[in-house]
Amino acid sequence: MGGFVVYDLIFLALFTLAVFIFLYTRKHNLKREGLLYLYRTKVGLKFIEWVSNKFPKTLYYLQYIVIFSGYTLMASMIYLLIKFSYFYLTSPVAAQALKVPVIIPLIPYLPELFKIDFLPPFFFTYWIIIIAIIAVPHEFAHGIFARLNKIKIHSTGFGFLGPFLAAFVEQDEKQMEKAKKFPQLSILAAGTFANVIFTIIFGIILLIFFSSAFAPAGINYMNIYPISQINIADIKAIDGVPLTSQNQILSLSDSDLIEIIANNENYFANVSILKATILNNVNEVIVYEDTPAFNTRLAGSLETGSAIARIQGAITEFNNLKISSVEDLQNQLNNHSPGDQVKIKTIQKSAKSQNSLSNLYLGEEKEFNLKLADKNGKAFIGLYLVPELRQNKGLISWLYSFVSRTKNPTIYYTSPLGGLGIFIYDLLWWIVITCISVALVNMLPLGIFDGGRFFYLTIWGITGSKLIGAQAFKWSTRLLLLLVLVLTLKWVFIFI
Repeated sequence: MGGFVVYDLIFLALFTLAVFIFLYTRKHNLKREGLLYLYRTKVGLKFIEWVSNKFPKTLYYLQYIVIFSGYTLMASMIYLLIKFSYFYLTSPVAAQALKVPVIIPLIPYLPELFKIDFLPPFFFTYWIIIIAIIAVPHEFAHGIFARLNKIKIHSTGFGFLGPFLAAFVEQDEKQMEKAKKFPQLSILAAGTFANVIFTIIFGIILLIFFSSAFAPAGINYMNIYPISQINIADIKAIDGVPLTSQNQILSLSDSDLIEIIANNENYFANVSILKATILNNVNEVIVYEDTPAFNTRLAGSLETGSAIARIQGAITEFNNLKISSVEDLQNQLNNHSPGDQVKIKTIQKSAKSQNSLSNLYLGEEKEFNLKLADKNGKAFIGLYLVPELRQNKGLISWLYSFVSRTKNPTIYYTSPLGGLGIFIYDLLWWIVITCISVALVNMLPLGIFDGGRFFYLTIWGITGSKLIGAQAFKWSTRLLLLLVLVLTLKWVFIFI
């Protein structure tokens, strides 16, 4: 995956050059409107006209579904925004975990720029493909329903705001304003309805591709080790030497770890932490338990283990037997006794792996020989497996399940396509999440989105007052912008 970045950047440079040449040679068609540069064409007008004339009855009845989807998306987005905002503003860790400002356009390499390690890479190649999949159906749907209701389409084309691209279908605004509320609502919601349809289509493609191109190949485990809290007074020996005074600890030279005995159990402790605990008159200290995983550093270095818990790798074989489920691993442990020597093969996730939460990754194969420990009379390794997600546990579990990109984050998956399989899967994943995100956000009752006028027409229709509709639209825009400002300020105070 890392090698593809070079080709992606070359493609970015060539694409930018091609767009510049194209626009320069056709600058007579390029018009500036505010901050936007619009390139108008007639491409697609015949297709829009053909669809609206070919299926008028189907499209007419479809308008009811389109408008219903618009209200559903608007209500869903308002609910999600309120719930997310409450969580973001009240949580002490949400802003640090998300890292990125809450309002930012999806640009190439966004996860890399903000070091968002819970998202897969977002290449420029992805960006171009996704813009086409989102923008073209969205705008053509607007055009088709506009022509269905006898509203003229002047042009199609692309808009440029610096390096950002957008597609548009330019309808006759005067005819649009004179149209009845029902056709206006259907036209406004048609774009997001198209995005929902494409979300479903590519969601199905994503599931089919994953099912056919990936298979379980291991059990993911975390980069942390079991720890305990012990009383300083219970320490009886350090590195095999009986402890007669705490001054023995204070006289030790600083080192990473020492072995201690407390409560007839072996532990490992950091010397600096032990000293600080004694000097600050604290009675208890956190220590590492003496486990096979710890002794072989199966879950990575202690520097890695002391960080936020993330997927370190996956157990793929146990004594040359394939492991593809938690049950496989448990059965192997049940067939062994404490003290048995075993060989465990793993895929160790590299630091450059594209997604710290994902169970789709490439890594380095390693082999460990270890002696199984005893825990309650059973063989024990001392690893924390990635837990299976439980259903109906709120927003956090849903977000984790989504960014982990498969239903069961405990399982490690491989593909015969290797990195290409992950590349295609990530592209499909980005298409799905971007399609539904655009559909939801675009139906917010905010002035710059289709949902703004959609909301205005709705309130006007309910109250029978154009003035009340305009006031409701104005205040909904103000409140949403204020909420965005508050969320942004929270991010600024955390990171700036």
